[in-house]
Amino acid sequence: MPDAEIEVIVAHRERATLRVGEVFLKIDADQDRADVEAEAMALAPIPTPRVLWRRPPVLALAALPGTALGRLGEPSSASPAAWAAAGAAIRTLHEAPLPPWPGRSPERAATELDAECAWLVASGVLPADLVRRNRQVAEAAFRPWTPVFAHGDLQITHVFVDGDELTGVLDWSEAGRGDAMFDLASLTLGHEEHLDDLLAGYGTDVDRDAIRAWWSLRSLLNIRWLTEHGFDPAAPGGEVDVLIAAARD
Repeated sequence: MPDAEIEVIVAHRERATLRVGEVFLKIDADQDRADVEAEAMALAPIPTPRVLWRRPPVLALAALPGTALGRLGEPSSASPAAWAAAGAAIRTLHEAPLPPWPGRSPERAATELDAECAWLVASGVLPADLVRRNRQVAEAAFRPWTPVFAHGDLQITHVFVDGDELTGVLDWSEAGRGDAMFDLASLTLGHEEHLDDLLAGYGTDVDRDAIRAWWSLRSLLNIRWLTEHGFDPAAPGGEVDVLIAAARD
């Protein structure tokens, strides 16, 4: 591909993703995480990128057709039917046999929440009242739940659609046994207006309080990491805006 340009999709100290023509090159310093990604894509019963080759630390994937369902901080132009198609695919994933490796434990998330809330207040990044209110909302995520085959990092940019059809899901390095509501919350973070569309495909037997709890919990946990890796959690529609909206409810 002599005329192909290199596009940096994401890059930070832990990993980077480049696009060269119709090929995505994922570079991950953590080989255990890279192993999980390759195995999860092989097991997932929904469309994923085709693996072209793997030479650690690089994984080469064929580009998915279509475009991302949306971006955090921007209105999604995807149709309600596309959101429903994403919901149906996620339900298929969640009903698949569990992967043989564990996922993130609730106890780990609770411990991280303590540390991150303390840091947010001590560093002055967020007002103490805003942290306290969202901490209260986040507690609803720590309820009994049945593990499912979870994507684990189902950001809106990881789901691709073409028209009303889902064409594939990217970035499986955090996949494992997890909370179904976390996946649904991750995909609708900052896009609450599309939750009903998503659930039209997924099904309505969901815990909406847990989804809202994960919006707050994920945002509280992510702000320090985003700040330290050159991202702006206070960008319009981002994590800080999600926390402000949750505190108003």
